[in-house]
Amino acid sequence: MKSKKPLRKKLKAPGAPPGTLEFTGERRMEQPVLMRIRYNQQGFEAKKFPADEPLAIDPNSVNWFDIMGLHEVKLIERIGEQYKIHPLVLEDVLHTQQRPKFEEYGNEVFIVVQALSYDSFNHELTAEQIGIYFGENFIITFQENEDDTFKAVRERLETGSGRIRTRRPDYLAYALIDGIVDNYFDVLDKFEVRMEELEAEITLRPTRQVKEDILNLKFQMLALRKSVMPLREAIGKFSRSECPSVEESTGLFVRDLYDHVLRIADLVETYRDMLNGIQELYLSELSLRTNNVMQIMTITTTIFVPLTFLVGVYGMNFDNMPELHWQHGYFYLWGFMVAISVALIFYFKNKKWL
Repeated sequence: MKSKKPLRKKLKAPGAPPGTLEFTGERRMEQPVLMRIRYNQQGFEAKKFPADEPLAIDPNSVNWFDIMGLHEVKLIERIGEQYKIHPLVLEDVLHTQQRPKFEEYGNEVFIVVQALSYDSFNHELTAEQIGIYFGENFIITFQENEDDTFKAVRERLETGSGRIRTRRPDYLAYALIDGIVDNYFDVLDKFEVRMEELEAEITLRPTRQVKEDILNLKFQMLALRKSVMPLREAIGKFSRSECPSVEESTGLFVRDLYDHVLRIADLVETYRDMLNGIQELYLSELSLRTNNVMQIMTITTTIFVPLTFLVGVYGMNFDNMPELHWQHGYFYLWGFMVAISVALIFYFKNKKWL
């Protein structure tokens, strides 16, 4: 697998005034998909509706509008005008490189989180920005593409399981974020499996490709950390919010979510340390193999030094060399050299150098 390059996202033009609406993401759909979900204790309704249709609110239900596809700036601008959403919120929705955060705008709340997924086949981490804006009886979610990020929550709404249909939009916002955070554990499990694979590959053969895989995983771990650490602060603010749209009873559940985020943050730090250890293992294994090669070469050289000396001595062309006239001198020399070689090999084995 080739080393992945960092994804460079488009940034807004320098000097643009605050609230400038410009889509900076890379994911573009053929057409945005708008899903309208209305629910209360008595019923549930979900259907897609055209992009040019106003987001009508039913005062007797919780109204959830799920916007999938953010490249149509005029659509986002029209939704902002209809719900009087602050331009800074719309700017953050379209600038898809935002860090997770929690902000209050009067009686309404805006939350940004990153939905993460890990492709175990290609060993690639992907992130999608999710914007959640809610008020007294409505909630709007903004997604970059048509991934089924909220499938589990919609199924709970449709079947009436859990508390969502009896609660206000703030609880739905909590449930959506809780589903995203739960998926972080699955991503971390896949990271752990990948680190175990790298350890096995290093033990068998520390190739250059393994080195690139380690660097790639370190980059992805850094991206994961950038998504998790700000989320800890955002969920903490959510749990302490005094906004009228956030019920005190919902705060109890959000505090439990905050504990989950803290656990994830601890796991991220632990895995970072483990990954540093894997990198050190790679360097140690590489150094060990180099030392083994050098040791074999040194022992081989040591064995051949006395043999080379003997051959050099008897290769001199002098007449007065008594051994030149021995009838079996050639065989004596061979026997002596073999004896020296065997003696050195036994000596090295005794010292555990071989």
